[in-house]
Order: sequence, then C-alpha cells, then structure tokens
Amino acid sequence: MVCRFFIALSVSMGLLIKATQTLPIGTAYAVWTGIGAVGTVLVGILVFKEPATFLRLFFIATLIGSIVGLKAVSH
Repeated sequence: MVCRFFIALSVSMGLLIKATQTLPIGTAYAVWTGIGAVGTVLVGILVFKEPATFLRLFFIATLIGSIVGLKAVSH
C-alpha cells in the first residue's frame, strides 16, 4: 500500500514538474491541486457514497471551470 502511494506521488510530482516547463508555477500548481480536490470529492461520492447535493456538484463544476479558465489565460 505504501509503495503504491510513493509511485503515485512520484508520477504526480513528475507531471507537475513537466507542466511547469510550459505553464507559470502558480497556474500549474492551481491546476494540480484542483485536479486532486475534484478527484477526492468524486471518489467520496462514487466510492464512499457521500451525498451528491446540487450545491456540492455546482461548486465542483465551478472549480473545474476555474481550472480550465486558468489554463486558458496562461501564456
């Protein structure tokens, strides 16, 4: 279990490093953490049967929209 965590961490950090080669660090980090936050919420809803209320889904959608917006305005 711990080994899988370190593999996933290494891959994730490697992709963050790769992203910073073409995006500003602030944008890359915001996208990286946003993807993690959305993924965590979706796992909670799908795997742990947490409630998928309208407001929860609305704010997940706004988070995704913000991530896409940050990527769109980055040079």
